[in-house]
Amino acid sequence: MGMKVENSVLPAGNPVAATASDIVRKHCKVRYVRAAGVGVIVWLGLAYAVSAQFGPPQQQQSTQPVQLPLSGRTSQQSNGTVKATESPIAGVTNSVNTLYSSVQAQGLFTGSTPGIAKMPFSGKLGFKEAILRALAYNLGQTGATQALRQAQGQARTTRSALLPNLNGTTLENVETENLRAFGFRSFSGFNIPALIGPFNYMDVRVHLSQTVLDLTAMNNYRAMNDVTKANRYSAMDARDLIVLAVGGAYLQATAAKARLAAEQVQVEAANALYQQSVQQVGQGVLAKVDADKNQVQLLTEQQRLVSLQNDYAKQKINLARMIGLPPTDQYEITDEIPYAPVMPITVEDALKQAFDERADLKAADVQVRAAERAKAAARAERYPSVGVTADYGGIGVNPGQLQTTYTAAANVKIPLWQGGRVEGDVEQADATLEQRRAEYDDLKGQIEADVRSAFLDLLAAASQVEVAQKNIEVTREAAELTHQKLEAGVSTTVDYTQAVESATNAQLDYINAVFAHNIAKLSLARAMGQAAKELPQFLKMP
Repeated sequence: MGMKVENSVLPAGNPVAATASDIVRKHCKVRYVRAAGVGVIVWLGLAYAVSAQFGPPQQQQSTQPVQLPLSGRTSQQSNGTVKATESPIAGVTNSVNTLYSSVQAQGLFTGSTPGIAKMPFSGKLGFKEAILRALAYNLGQTGATQALRQAQGQARTTRSALLPNLNGTTLENVETENLRAFGFRSFSGFNIPALIGPFNYMDVRVHLSQTVLDLTAMNNYRAMNDVTKANRYSAMDARDLIVLAVGGAYLQATAAKARLAAEQVQVEAANALYQQSVQQVGQGVLAKVDADKNQVQLLTEQQRLVSLQNDYAKQKINLARMIGLPPTDQYEITDEIPYAPVMPITVEDALKQAFDERADLKAADVQVRAAERAKAAARAERYPSVGVTADYGGIGVNPGQLQTTYTAAANVKIPLWQGGRVEGDVEQADATLEQRRAEYDDLKGQIEADVRSAFLDLLAAASQVEVAQKNIEVTREAAELTHQKLEAGVSTTVDYTQAVESATNAQLDYINAVFAHNIAKLSLARAMGQAAKELPQFLKMP
């Protein structure tokens, strides 16, 4: 169904006008033919050539509904994952720690873009500076930001179907015509030439098209707007994951540094004991075999020291890779994160905050709404759509002789039967909607599990810290008493070595327990949402 209003004039100043079929919008045409040898201009009033046509307007194309990906987690998973784990240690151990803590980052979160040029580095890295650098240069944030920009671009592209489209065209045409090919032989005794032309005309025109009512296009735009909002929430969630990844990496580096310092003390003690035994062997008060045992212990501790130095260097390289620093260990970790009891909060309050603040849950909710819009767009294919088109310009043999013409048309498209395409589009959109609803419910359950697990880890780690503190006091006292007995000659170097090793292990247990407690607090901050804001008060940092 359509309505069209048209104004057309003939090109002036040319002995032969162009055919209507070659003029934009099918303009009227009258041909001028000069009979051969007579020089008389004959008007050929040909019904075929004079075609003032008011045909149906050009039909607008059907708008296709946007089909969203089946899963709303696709863009999030493409960036990678970050997960804090505290798993029980299998087998028998002499340590007071029964939990193995770690933060595992995968994908884009393990890399970064260089940041030294924009944020100079002094060579000393604190915890807060590491977080700030990561939020600026970690590749996970970069990927989330670019995904957001891409979604914004897609929304703008979808919106273009609802806004006016304006285009300009310029046509220059030179042609010849064979009249005999159209069936003309003679006219009132005049011989009609077989070939006329060449002749020319030009058409300069502006074309406008505007959608007045298209429910499919409207719902497409709303769906893409929701996808953009979901990506914005995903970018916010990426910040929390970066804090979890980099915070965990920094804690691992501080724990490695503390273990290295404890082992250096152990090496110094073993070396002092060995040097003392060498002197005693020289004085004839100690057997050579005892000095050899002390030397073996010293070499063992030195090997452990090398291993811990290697681990500490790797931890710093890994941390540097995540925050935009050169991948080297030639810098200093300055902050030590001590043990501090967690802020008073109940599981119920933590769950409420998590459900209110978690950006990934908000993103999942908006993804469901986007799928609902996409389904509405598919169903709207059954409804009529309204559009208007118009053009305005001039036609003539040259720019100085253009005559103004215009066309205006309105059309209504009423779908009757499209071969079952609408039903197929609706079925696809409905499958996507059901999948995203299931993902939203699953994420709510995962968030609750994360919060409760973090609380359990906090309780276990706090208990281990308390036990480790008491164990340090007992083992140090035992080492001092054994040393006194050794000097008094009532104890052996083996007993003293074992006592010192027990004291060192107790110190390592305390380091590991504090690390596990801090990781549990980091996990709880992430589970509750807005980790970047909540983390300092969780770790009791100024």
